[in-house]
Amino acid sequence: MKHLLLSLSLIGAASLVACGKTEAPAAPAAEPTAAAAPAEAPAASQWPELRVAIDATYKPFTYKTDAGEPAGFDVDVAKALCEELKSTCVFVEQAWDGMIPGLQAKKYDVIISSMSITEERKQAVDFTGKYYNTPSCVVVKSDLNLGAEAANFKGKKLGVLKASTQEKYAMGELQPAGATIVAYDAQDQVYLDVKSGRLDGTVADVVEVNGGFLSTPDGAGYACAGARIPVEFDAKYFGAGAGVALRKEDTALRDALDAGIKAIRDNGKWQAIAEKHVPGVDLWGS
Repeated sequence: MKHLLLSLSLIGAASLVACGKTEAPAAPAAEPTAAAAPAEAPAASQWPELRVAIDATYKPFTYKTDAGEPAGFDVDVAKALCEELKSTCVFVEQAWDGMIPGLQAKKYDVIISSMSITEERKQAVDFTGKYYNTPSCVVVKSDLNLGAEAANFKGKKLGVLKASTQEKYAMGELQPAGATIVAYDAQDQVYLDVKSGRLDGTVADVVEVNGGFLSTPDGAGYACAGARIPVEFDAKYFGAGAGVALRKEDTALRDALDAGIKAIRDNGKWQAIAEKHVPGVDLWGS
């Protein structure tokens, strides 16, 4: 019994000690670390692919390399604008006189091929602001020493690009003054007939005719009469420079392209493209 009482006493004492023990508080669970926000993906382009119509017979603005690739000032401007829109340019070759009908038929999204912004064309399509502006001239034999006045071309047979502003001028001013005007599907065909003697000359953009004809061996002995067509005809026939043509309902695309033109002018890309294709020439114009 004595032994039992002692054991009970010892057990009771142990129980009291155990009940009075202060347990160290458990460490609070670590707050979960917030996962790093994933890098924001670039916004998808509203126009992942932009189908661009070109007439590849208009050097140095639009032409094809020996490998058959589209090249030129217009082509590089189109590529720069596609970069601004986060788009991929897909070039579609189109004969010049079918350019606007093809756009209206949705064969492509835009025309970036030296199309002048004129009131007549604005009846059918919309335009961005200009991305360059150069004058036109009448090219004939340089030894004729002719000025630019329409009367000087009486009796001359001149080739022009069909549906171009140069054709409009030739039909409106040169034909009434006695010139014979012949329209061609492509400007390079005009130069072949000037070279062969079937034409006395052509009416063409000053920069294009220099790159496509006057600076070549075939153009030796030819020059722009009076340097350029008189400036007073610019508004009537030649418009406000070359712009990107697009369908009238595509207003968001027009605004994006206008912003793109401003961006490549501001960041120097436009100037670099101009110097690459026509060094030392003011392509922006007035």
